[in-house]
Amino acid sequence: MSRFADIGAAVIGTGFIGTVHVEQLRRIGVDVRGVLGSTPERGAARASALSIGHAYAGLDEILADPAVDVVHVTSPNHLHVPQSAAILAAGKHVVCEKPLAMTAAQSASLVDQAQASGLVNAVNFNIRFYPLHQHMREAIAGGEIGDVRFVTGHYFQDWLLHDTDWNWRLDPSQGGALRAVGDIGSHWLDLMAFVTGQPIVSVMADLATFVTARQEPTGPVETFSTDRSAHTVTRPMGTEDTATLLLRFANGARGSVAVSQISAGRKNSLQWEIDGSDGAAWWDSETPDHLWLGHRDRPNELLLRNPALMNPAGAAAAALPGGHVEGFGDTFGALFRAIYADVLAGRPNADPPYADFAAGHDEMLVNDAVALSAAESRWVDVDRSRTHPGGVVSMQEVRSS
Repeated sequence: MSRFADIGAAVIGTGFIGTVHVEQLRRIGVDVRGVLGSTPERGAARASALSIGHAYAGLDEILADPAVDVVHVTSPNHLHVPQSAAILAAGKHVVCEKPLAMTAAQSASLVDQAQASGLVNAVNFNIRFYPLHQHMREAIAGGEIGDVRFVTGHYFQDWLLHDTDWNWRLDPSQGGALRAVGDIGSHWLDLMAFVTGQPIVSVMADLATFVTARQEPTGPVETFSTDRSAHTVTRPMGTEDTATLLLRFANGARGSVAVSQISAGRKNSLQWEIDGSDGAAWWDSETPDHLWLGHRDRPNELLLRNPALMNPAGAAAAALPGGHVEGFGDTFGALFRAIYADVLAGRPNADPPYADFAAGHDEMLVNDAVALSAAESRWVDVDRSRTHPGGVVSMQEVRSS
């Protein structure tokens, strides 16, 4: 029996990501008690399709269910804060999809509430949990490539290439003021801060919207759907299709990243390279079990994901032997294993390998700097000195308090 078998979970949201949450929770042995859909009818239909015994009628029913210990929030972005706040207030642990909030002011309030509650809280930056990312963070911390100097990469998709492509993320009232950066660029930014151990301290951003009007279907559309609706309404677009960011890190390292949701043929392409004073590393999501290691004075290396060859952090995130590829879905299982270990312990980890609400808030501060930089065409420092009712917020201060 799984060590997590006595933990009950509920999942809010039954679309693409909500379904991944359900499947991976089951894989690690968590009891998924039920799901909450966007409507009772949709929830019931998805519960039946996923062979889940119960579809909740509303959030209040989840909060009142004594069999639910952890709630996963995979609803549209504008619902993350009110739902997460209600879950914490009900005394339940919470796992929230990214971004944590629509604004940094909102996410700051959640950090306060989570800290006061003593409950486990996490933001679903699952890309951290490719095993080679966990391995590389520990390797860099151990000085294996020397001082980090230059960090570059991209995150490209093509699912919004056409003006007939539509999703709720295109509506700023539901998705937020940043779209490409908030939706996928945030993964890359969080990942590089995590792997290098260096927070991003300043940004220069250029955002562009090439598809200036889109055809919104009159009915619901699934994320990544290629279906075309016969009945649409033309909507002007105010959020970015692409972003080009220059970055400065806390240790003085420089970086750059390009983000796009309109790059034909790129379904989900995340790449990064980290150049240090003694070596370099490069990774590509389309070959996720391969880590290229660059050297100046000896042959380069290719490390294949293998628990027997990785350091303890990498091995802990791996579920399969070497040669058996672990991909996108597997990162959720590795992430959830780390989160649910803390749920079993009954308290948050002081320095978790996953992104907690403090880390999710920090990424919101980076996003705010991106938006201001693009609006004013200048370098903008990430403002980690903001105050709110709980005081000054930063990842380091929250974790050490």
